[in-house]
Amino acid sequence: MRELWNKNFEKQFFISSLGQSASPRQLFYLANNRDYLAYWPKNYSGGKSTLQSRNSLIGSYTEKWAAELIQEAVRNTGFFAVNHAVCEEVGLPKQSPADVVISTVNNINQKPDEIKAIFEVKMSIVWNWCYKDTPNGPILECIGDYKTHSGIPGLLRSDSMLKAIGKGVNIRIANKSSAQIPIIILGNTPIRNIYYSKVDNLKSAGIIQGFLSINPNPLDNKASTLKSTPKKGFYKFDTFNEFKSYINNMLSEEKNYFSGMRTKQELGRIIEVANKETTYQEKANTFLKLIGE
Repeated sequence: MRELWNKNFEKQFFISSLGQSASPRQLFYLANNRDYLAYWPKNYSGGKSTLQSRNSLIGSYTEKWAAELIQEAVRNTGFFAVNHAVCEEVGLPKQSPADVVISTVNNINQKPDEIKAIFEVKMSIVWNWCYKDTPNGPILECIGDYKTHSGIPGLLRSDSMLKAIGKGVNIRIANKSSAQIPIIILGNTPIRNIYYSKVDNLKSAGIIQGFLSINPNPLDNKASTLKSTPKKGFYKFDTFNEFKSYINNMLSEEKNYFSGMRTKQELGRIIEVANKETTYQEKANTFLKLIGE
């Protein structure tokens, strides 16, 4: 059974990064006692520095990890999870590609009708870690969850939320060809309560289909964290099968994004014209065509 995000994957990130020539100073803060720390503990009173060099490393690691997770979810369906996909028509240029897409083709360069979902990955180191050099060799141990340190990981960061929302809006307004493509924000933390209504409104408006956490237990001792907002704009998965079911249900549903600012008279005319069609499908197609003109 495939595992969702947990401490072991974070530990693997540090071990693999150190094994690929990243130095401890690129991955950790150096405390006064010469221990290396992933985050400053809340009770730490020594001198502090800033750390930016880890961002690109954890970004690359989590984007690849997310693609592998999604690929496992769509295994045997004929779809592919593709990292760094480019599609100019839907607002995904080479300078700002999709972190991951689900597609009918396994290529970096995509056409709009090949893309079945777009994922923006907003994952980071959640727990705090201590790395020490000892006479018996290096030691890496977890020393607390995100409530014990002063860092703000993943979707708990306002800048991560706002960047994700901005990219989602940019894709939606880039071209009408993005109207049938779900946009998902993939994280490994809860969200702050000030975003509860915002993510539900974004889902209801059809701009972003979900802010999803694939970290079942971000707090130690399995302390309770948010499962979902009222309209499931945010949702936390507890098992891989739950995530897989969500992905496959999403791919089986054909939905359309539409928006506009029309007078009631214009809306009434559009509804009247669409209602003259025979089937629900034809009514919907006519309505979407007229609302987009």
